[in-house]
Amino acid sequence: MSSAASDVYKRQLQEQVQAAAATGTALLIQGSNSKSFYGRRSRGEVLSVNPHRGIIDYTPSELVISARAGTTLAELESVLQQQGQMLAFEPAHFGDNATLGGTIACAFSGPRRPYAGAARDFVLGVNCINGQGERLRLGGQVMKNVAGYDVSRTLTGSLGTLAIMLDIHLRVLPRLETELTLQHSCDAATAIQRCNALAAQPLPLSAACYLDGQLTLRLSGLEQGVQSAAASIGGETLRDAARFWQQLREHQLAFFSGERPLWRLSVPPATSPLPLEGDTLLDWGGAQRWLRSDQPADTIRSITGSVGGHATLFRGGDPDGEIFHPLQPQLLALQRRLKQSFDPAGILNPGRMYREL
Repeated sequence: MSSAASDVYKRQLQEQVQAAAATGTALLIQGSNSKSFYGRRSRGEVLSVNPHRGIIDYTPSELVISARAGTTLAELESVLQQQGQMLAFEPAHFGDNATLGGTIACAFSGPRRPYAGAARDFVLGVNCINGQGERLRLGGQVMKNVAGYDVSRTLTGSLGTLAIMLDIHLRVLPRLETELTLQHSCDAATAIQRCNALAAQPLPLSAACYLDGQLTLRLSGLEQGVQSAAASIGGETLRDAARFWQQLREHQLAFFSGERPLWRLSVPPATSPLPLEGDTLLDWGGAQRWLRSDQPADTIRSITGSVGGHATLFRGGDPDGEIFHPLQPQLLALQRRLKQSFDPAGILNPGRMYREL
């Protein structure tokens, strides 16, 4: 999409939002729909940002790239790869046509997240349209140009309930020279202890997960450093490791198949295995835990909350029910103020995150 065509499209989107705000018409923001399963069901008139695509600016020497929200992750990653760079938060696609806007709206980060940073850590700025049809420019295209509250990162993970993202400016990182994956046989409690002990050492860890009695560790960095760390850690080298990490990221491992609801639990990484029924996969060195379980939502959330964590119903269950962990009154009040500030008419993806919003 050319700059002129982009400007025309943005004006059209503005007019749609302004008309919807005037009549109180709910808008359902869509990209490629690869992540439509995530969050509560939202109803409204479809507003598509999928045609708004293309890389706006890329300066490899500055480690910064800007792209329109409808740009596919595949295109973005291909361009970065040609320059030996990457999206360091290793986002899941969940579909061939996954877009940058949908990824940032969902704040999805892959196995590298605890060691390189989350999606919101790499967002430098966002150009967007709020619920009143106003175009906003939040943050910028360079690092360290924002003083005070960084509103652009607030949009990361907001599921389109605050604004319609148009252009996104990201920090990228160089691809690492060498990667090596090691596996150890152990139980879950030992895996958690080992992950936390290794994370406290100056080792080039870039992923750590546990499944079916196997602790799987990925090392990434310079050849000498990776080999030295591997000799220190020990274990069996995993062949076709790139495929394993991709299948983990994209939920293509056998663990993720089946009809039982899939929960994502976020807990302090050193937390012992939780007394929950079902099958569990540990990711992010123990900080993110995937649970396949038929236990009641209240039970899962109560046990997860008792250790200072929260539980999200990632797939399955009632799309009109509570998907995200209930907010404490103070946090709910803050969310309401944010929603009122960005979208006073409440027309953008209403109820997608919480029933009250």
